[in-house]
Amino acid sequence: MASLLEQLRGMTTVVSDTGDINSIQQYKPQDSTTNPSLIATAAEKPEYRSIVDDVLKQAKKDAGANASDKDVAHFAFKSLAVAFGIKILEIIPGRVSTEVDARLSYDIDKSVATARDIIAQYEKAGISRERVLIKLASTWEGIRAAEILEKEGIHCNMTLLFGLHQAIASAEAKVTLISPFVGRILDWYKKDTGKDYQGADDPGVQSVTTIYNYYKHFGYKTVVMGASFRNTGEILELAGCDLLTIAPKFLGELEAAQGTLVRKLDPAKAKAMKIEKIPMDRATFDKMHAADRMATDKLKEGIEGFSKSLEELEKSLEKRVAEISEPAGAAR
Repeated sequence: MASLLEQLRGMTTVVSDTGDINSIQQYKPQDSTTNPSLIATAAEKPEYRSIVDDVLKQAKKDAGANASDKDVAHFAFKSLAVAFGIKILEIIPGRVSTEVDARLSYDIDKSVATARDIIAQYEKAGISRERVLIKLASTWEGIRAAEILEKEGIHCNMTLLFGLHQAIASAEAKVTLISPFVGRILDWYKKDTGKDYQGADDPGVQSVTTIYNYYKHFGYKTVVMGASFRNTGEILELAGCDLLTIAPKFLGELEAAQGTLVRKLDPAKAKAMKIEKIPMDRATFDKMHAADRMATDKLKEGIEGFSKSLEELEKSLEKRVAEISEPAGAAR
């Protein structure tokens, strides 16, 4: 009998949620997605030191002789994310997601400019923009930035998405893909209620199911990629979702597991459901967001968390710039 992972691949596009190139080689997903935390973790591993050092040397050269180590480190982050993306694209057949600086989540113009720069770096390396998804936080401003980028043929992946209002706004902006965060929703409800949730009762599973059914019912072209899982049970409950981005640990568990996988999400069933359409504008978005404590808390927390990961990565890169700038044989 085929493993659960093999059966899942028959109904859902499996994406690897990691910056670890060795894990991607092992599980051979269609696509791969990264974020600042994953890139920071990968950048600390000895086997990827040459990638980091090459990026820093180029950043130092581009920044000019008068640039401080801190400036070089800040300048290098986008290039480092792209460098990992290029390596990942050598392995996978599909697309890689590369994230815009989370600190720009409420700035439309700077988000657009950063995304264009990321795409320019990929294209300079000979990689088509068709193979890259730009990740943006699902703030109202992030969604507006994505709308601009999509019109330029730059495809976007809306991350830190926790509520139906974010999903509807993204679909109406004609973004390519959204990544609702299953596990983080579960985390919030467990903390808020003190309850444990299993299977179809999991609030994260319910949120993604609602979004998927809404999209398919109204024929939106934006696709749904469930993300941020806490256990394989959540993944199995979303079998049939357009895409699922899964950490290597859970890919391994699914590969080792046997049994019959039942499809849970189906576009034909969603089409037949009775679902009320919600017209979406800024006022409706803000009202729905304010009324959803979980989405409000998790979006804020997610942006702050990714921003902190970036700051820590930049400190680590700053230290590394000093090391590679030190003349050979210099006293420490």
